[in-house]
Amino acid sequence: MNEDLFNTSLRKFLKQVGVTSQREIEKAVRDAIASGKLKGNEKLKARMVLTIDGVGLSHEVGEEIELG
Repeated sequence: MNEDLFNTSLRKFLKQVGVTSQREIEKAVRDAIASGKLKGNEKLKARMVLTIDGVGLSHEVGEEIELG
């Protein structure tokens, strides 16, 4: 295995996940506030599941996101 290539590729993937996930969460929260579904002071339970089929990985991360 080429460690440098693996590390670079993994970092690129994680950066893409982080950037796109943040964008989607922000949009969903703003839309929910605009529609009245949220007031803007809630704590939202968030969960992300990472899977990599080729190695049988399933990793779950959960956390609360505070709005105000």
